[in-house]
Amino acid sequence: MNKNLKRYFVKSVIVLALIHLAYFLYGYFTFNGLKSITIYTEFYRFKFYDDVSISHFFVSGLFLLFFLIFLIRNHSRENYKGGNLIKVSVCLLFISFLTFSFFVSYSFGMNAKLKSELSENAFNKDKKLLNVLNPFLYGYTSYSSEKLFNYENILFPKPYPVIKQEDTIEPGEYPIIETNYYGIDTIRALTSTFDKTTSKADSIFDIIGFDKEELHKRVISKKSIGDTTEIIFKSVPVHPEHDEEICIFLENKSLFNPVHGDSIDKQQYKAAVDRYNLLYKSKKDSLLYTFQQLDTLLKKYNVETNLIPKLLTQDVYRYRNNHDKSLNGIRNNFDRKALAEKLKTLDQLFYEPNYLHPTIIAIYFAVIIAVWIVLFLLYILFNKKKVQ
Repeated sequence: MNKNLKRYFVKSVIVLALIHLAYFLYGYFTFNGLKSITIYTEFYRFKFYDDVSISHFFVSGLFLLFFLIFLIRNHSRENYKGGNLIKVSVCLLFISFLTFSFFVSYSFGMNAKLKSELSENAFNKDKKLLNVLNPFLYGYTSYSSEKLFNYENILFPKPYPVIKQEDTIEPGEYPIIETNYYGIDTIRALTSTFDKTTSKADSIFDIIGFDKEELHKRVISKKSIGDTTEIIFKSVPVHPEHDEEICIFLENKSLFNPVHGDSIDKQQYKAAVDRYNLLYKSKKDSLLYTFQQLDTLLKKYNVETNLIPKLLTQDVYRYRNNHDKSLNGIRNNFDRKALAEKLKTLDQLFYEPNYLHPTIIAIYFAVIIAVWIVLFLLYILFNKKKVQ
């Protein structure tokens, strides 16, 4: 290609870049932000009927028309051969792509506006707060669910977590079942060392008459990890029903919304530690302040709420101190479903952004290829010096 044609392509790309910038700014300033996000929110999908799509048709069409006129009029008299024609075709393909991707820049503008209001760090901080407070936020009927709230969900303090064991004392039509809980411990050792130790231990147990079978029954799992053996077993008996520092709010380990990319187990444990400290180690004002943060968070996300931090704090302490009291009046009313949907949508916008919606991908690239072929054929057709 000669210098004039190269310069023309560069100027065309600059013009297209300015149009992309205009659409980016349009997306940035027209996006209503965090409060307007619902479960149906997505980055811009080419809709064919709104202002972005209609303007896209006109701007793309006008640009291509003038681009082709000046290309044929001023830059079609070169006796290009194969190599140069390939370069021209690549430039035309790139320009075709830029000409039909203004709406993608519009989506980038929306994304930029969103992240100017809510950074990823702030989003993750909000998630961590919700994960710590999650057991306080259920509707009162959920607190009677043995699946959601049970002793086996307690992760902290030691000797929790525990494992439940039910033994039938008297079988029959109405069997008597005894329920016991045991702490869970883990032993990790080199497999070679473990085998030697096990062999010696069995010999000692035989001499002193210790029931090895009872010990083996306590083993929950045994597995090899590389050259290491890991054994998880039941240790000391635990009586959570009589534990003064255990209440129903510790009996749920669910996360409201996990932080993207972090281990679920680690998040659950960290949330359990923070929750325990709020309930039993920190001053009452700490829990009140945390609920005030929750109230601020709900308003930031435009979630309908009747939550009053002071009253919720009183309820939590009342049920914390009365283990046998049925939890049926906790004042934590807010639109839990709306918050869950909003966070789910934000997860998609942050971590699965569809700047090019799957429903239009095939049509989109078909249009680009078709326009590219037309531009290239017209360039050859109107070339006054035919390619030999």
